Amino acid sequence: MIERLKETRLARSIDWLHREITPALLRRRIIGIAVISSLLAAIYWLLIASDRYVSESHIIIQRTDLSGGQAMDFTSLLGGAVNGSRADQLLLRDHLRSVDMLKKLDAKLNLRAHYSDWKRDPLSRMWFQDASMEWFHRHYLSQISIEFDDYAGLLIIKANGFDPKTAHEIASLLVEEGERFMNAMAHDLAQDQVSFLEKKLDQMNTRAMQARQAVLAYQNKEGMVSPQSTAENIAGIVARLEGQRTELETQRSALQAYLVANHPNIVQLNQQISAVEKQIGQEQAKLTSPTGKTLNKTVEEFQRLQMEAAFTQDVYKTALVALEKGRIEAARTIKKVSVLQYPTLPEYPLEPRRFYNTLVFMLVALMLASVAHLLAAIIRDHKD
Repeated sequence: MIERLKETRLARSIDWLHREITPALLRRRIIGIAVISSLLAAIYWLLIASDRYVSESHIIIQRTDLSGGQAMDFTSLLGGAVNGSRADQLLLRDHLRSVDMLKKLDAKLNLRAHYSDWKRDPLSRMWFQDASMEWFHRHYLSQISIEFDDYAGLLIIKANGFDPKTAHEIASLLVEEGERFMNAMAHDLAQDQVSFLEKKLDQMNTRAMQARQAVLAYQNKEGMVSPQSTAENIAGIVARLEGQRTELETQRSALQAYLVANHPNIVQLNQQISAVEKQIGQEQAKLTSPTGKTLNKTVEEFQRLQMEAAFTQDVYKTALVALEKGRIEAARTIKKVSVLQYPTLPEYPLEPRRFYNTLVFMLVALMLASVAHLLAAIIRDHKD
């Protein structure tokens, strides 16, 4: 009996320890971890973290051909952006964040050595100077900020550096390379258009020359400068002969009224009418005939060659005008990067935000500790 009472008391003691002491120790452990983590974070942010200076610049892209009759873009007006500049600024943003841009910066400023300086704290710097380009590019993106303000239509560039001079040089080089890139892209596009127009113009010139040579060859082949004029002359001759025949037939009808059919005058008129009709037949055969090559066919072929030559000449003139217009537009299409705020030379390290980061870390640590304590209480209640 006594042994059973001892076992019961022992079980109750163990149960009390599990229910009261263990949760208390667990709570203290969770709170202790949160406090220690907050202290470590405060020590890092307040004492160890390296200063980072920020150079900031505001730019906008303007085009010199805005007065060239472009339609008004009400969407861009409502958005506050300059017409046609939003797409250009987004392209510029992508270029400034690219690996190519990083290589140019590294070649001129030796960013690898700057960002991997062993004198800086290990969480702020790049651990290895010879890190792969992927890791170097990722670190570069964490040190710069290039954002487009859609409302104001500005491209805001921020560059971090461990010293004010390097931060200012990074931001200045980003602005310079951005302007060079946009102008080069615009000039290359315009030059491609002009080269295409020049190529087409050469083709049209060759085609026009061939068409004119075909007209000249046909004239020499047929032995006449203008088949159209020749046909008109023959048609005039036929008309005059028909008038002459009508006049002779009238005279013959008048003589037949009082003379016999074999009278010499009537016989002479009949001979003249026959000669005129024969001549009319010969002249008409030059114009039209069911067989053989006639003048009307010659006129048709000559007119077709003339039309083709005139068409190619018109196309050549159009291509010439387009080429001159393209050259003018190429000279006018310049995208200027206007700097509204030049890269600043920082005097105070804005990064890291020591007190803000410390306070946020402490709040997050306490919140996680509270959540862990709540989960432990829920589990304990379900066990009971």
